[in-house]
Amino acid sequence: MSSVLGAVLVVALAAVGLANVVHTTPTTTLGPTTSLGSTTTRAPVTTTTTLGTRVSLAAVGDTELGNTPQLPADAATYFNPVRAALAAPIVFGNLEGTFTNATTSKCAKSSTDCYAFKVPPSYALIYRRAGFTVLNSANNHSDDFGGAGLADTSAAMRAAGITQAGLPGQIGVVREGALRVAFVDFAPYGLTNNLLDGATATALIERASRLANVVVVYMHAGAEGANADHVTRHEEFYVGEDRGNPYAFAHLAVNAGADLVIASGPHVLRGLEWYRGHLIDYSLGDFANYEDFSASGTLALSAILHVTLSATGAFVAGHFSSVVLAPSGAASLDSSAAAASFVNALSRADFGAHAALIAPDGSIAR
Repeated sequence: MSSVLGAVLVVALAAVGLANVVHTTPTTTLGPTTSLGSTTTRAPVTTTTTLGTRVSLAAVGDTELGNTPQLPADAATYFNPVRAALAAPIVFGNLEGTFTNATTSKCAKSSTDCYAFKVPPSYALIYRRAGFTVLNSANNHSDDFGGAGLADTSAAMRAAGITQAGLPGQIGVVREGALRVAFVDFAPYGLTNNLLDGATATALIERASRLANVVVVYMHAGAEGANADHVTRHEEFYVGEDRGNPYAFAHLAVNAGADLVIASGPHVLRGLEWYRGHLIDYSLGDFANYEDFSASGTLALSAILHVTLSATGAFVAGHFSSVVLAPSGAASLDSSAAAASFVNALSRADFGAHAALIAPDGSIAR
């Protein structure tokens, strides 16, 4: 999957209504444009792949490369300090915003506490060249610029060869060798796969487990800020919004067929838990945050999570790379391992005997 990803297939999911299932195959170039129903994409030019018995992926949390017109001076190099550490056949991140030039946002012109994020559609290629193969749109900023912003974002991802997941009914399916990996992403909103609707979420995850060998569930859930670093096991709220019960939803996801659960949204790291032999990361924090969110104290701590799963989704190995954000929000590796130490303390406090702990070398083992 280190080469450009392509093909999109839209199918009907009987259990949850019409849904987009995005199937991708390793490619070297983008082939001719084809139309599948209402979706236009580029057909893949496939290459020979090795039939694998394992799936290896890297995951990070919230990413945003600015907010037009406030953009990095050289956005193309923004991920360079962490690019090597990101390397994996499949690389996942949360896109906190939109790829669009649309001008009509959800925020009133007089608003002082509403935030709408966008970067140019060309920035999708920056993500792809940094290694990202899957980006999440299940969050509170995917609809910042309405239907035009959503359409532009989806089109930019397709053009860059990035698989999108998280819009209503949408499952992103990528391949590593002969193995299919489904990404089913959720947030507490009706304009995304909605984690507040447990029955529909369960049906979508169960459907994904029939489509793919391995299922990864992402949740954009929980309260926000430096004081939101613990998993409360209760419903969490922020600015009056119900942000779900991350603990209950993560367990629901595993019970429904998820092999790995990852998360972000609180803008701060949270702990790691073992549940029924599966790893749950309750927040990977911010990973790229150009001048839009605070990057001080524990909010500056971030991570790159590498996980290897068997062909049946069993945990094989994990690795946690500690990252620190500069005041401008740019990420770099942190040799002090402050993030790992912070997460271990949270994991012990929140999960006790079920804590998934990071060893001094960054490894995670059952």
